[in-house]
Amino acid sequence: MKLAERIDLLSELGRYMAEKTPDWQKVKAEASETNPWFMTAFIDKAVDNIIEQYLSAENLLLWTSQYNLPERQPNPQKIGLIMAGNVPLVGFHDFLCVFISGHKQKIKMSSKDNVMLKHLVEWLYIKAPETKEYIELAEMLKNCDAYIATGSNNSARYFEQYFERFPHIIRRNKTSVAILDGTETTDELDKLADDIQLYFGLGCRNVTQLFVPPAYDFVPLLQALRKYSYFTDEHKYKHNFDYNLTIQIMNNRFYMSNDAVLLTENASPFSPIGQVHYQFYTDKDKLTEIVDLEKVQCFVGKGFTPFGAAQSPTLKDYADGIDTMEFLCALKG
Repeated sequence: MKLAERIDLLSELGRYMAEKTPDWQKVKAEASETNPWFMTAFIDKAVDNIIEQYLSAENLLLWTSQYNLPERQPNPQKIGLIMAGNVPLVGFHDFLCVFISGHKQKIKMSSKDNVMLKHLVEWLYIKAPETKEYIELAEMLKNCDAYIATGSNNSARYFEQYFERFPHIIRRNKTSVAILDGTETTDELDKLADDIQLYFGLGCRNVTQLFVPPAYDFVPLLQALRKYSYFTDEHKYKHNFDYNLTIQIMNNRFYMSNDAVLLTENASPFSPIGQVHYQFYTDKDKLTEIVDLEKVQCFVGKGFTPFGAAQSPTLKDYADGIDTMEFLCALKG
């Protein structure tokens, strides 16, 4: 397939996803039933971002123009993809990158997110049968020329061992932090609440730690976070919240809460579900000395990723800051 044909096909896929046909709606409902963390609203949020940011012809043309992509890939390599399942369709960007590059891919989906992508791939098979030569869903990833794997820090160690002889991208645990100065508006705090709580806080782009100045007033933020108080109606979230609240009480630790989320002072950028960590700073310019940059996916705040935009990545927002397209373009065989 030519590059222009791949772009046209992906644009058509975006239109299909936007049409909300009965078949597509049924598939999204099945995905939500399969994984209770995938609320319908969160699936729609993830799908809408893919449509708007990834699959418009204009965005695809602008994005691909920044790389030296041939019209036809003269020697397509087979790329093994291991996808995560923490957020709906979280592996779609990797799938998109490989397909648009002209290489072939063998995909191992996460058992937590194996419904929607399967349907979309089958839609491509029907719309353009030649895509069967480029996209394969598999349980085992053998005989690939390169690998892109996303997982935990523990699984990453195994991936490094398994794939050390091959070109690879191995992704580990990441999270996001917000830098506040106390001048945030009600609207900005409302958007920060989205950055924190969308997808129940399970994504690497979710804010799990706040950096605030001394004597910061947390009350407005706790008020903003009340928009997600309905999370306590979700059994899995409520169980985690109650457990973490109990830990704070039993250990006689100071915490703040609006009965739906906990705020605790903690140096770790990773916080459990239903809890957000914070630290105080006195010099914003020296925050890079405090933050472990290897653990941070993105910074949210004034001068960084805008409030409310953490969960709306664009085509150029590569996971771990590793340019996936550059990696794929360098594969020659």
